[in-house]
Amino acid sequence: MQNYSRYLIILSVLVGLFSIYNFIIYTSESAYKKIHLSQNAIKGENIWLKHNCNSCHQIYGLGGYLGPDITNVYSREGKGEKYIKTIVNSGINSMPKFNFTEEEKDHLVQFFKEIDQTGYYPDVNATISKDGWVTIKNKTLENEKK
Repeated sequence: MQNYSRYLIILSVLVGLFSIYNFIIYTSESAYKKIHLSQNAIKGENIWLKHNCNSCHQIYGLGGYLGPDITNVYSREGKGEKYIKTIVNSGINSMPKFNFTEEEKDHLVQFFKEIDQTGYYPDVNATISKDGWVTIKNKTLENEKK
């Protein structure tokens, strides 16, 4: 019976520490800035969700794997507003053809533009040398230096 009491005390202490830890983590301010989307970007996000775009595409690597990650599609070289509007309406390969209105396309572009400004994904540039060594450079740090 004495072992049972000791285990109960240890379990109670662990549960108490876990509760305190969670309280501190979930009530303290985050190290990250709050991300606020404009009303147009929120409408674009709703279109993204309504049409289940995340089943094929990812944002920050989260989502489906049939299509590319679109976290930084707005600022990617050769892409941008016109490219986005063309692709979402005409479709390509396995991407369906949507018949969005011009207003819906503007909302989607605004959504992509604002999530593009939240960071880079993937956040590293990796180069592999002939001898197999991998050199990783952080994109965020590289762009902050410019």
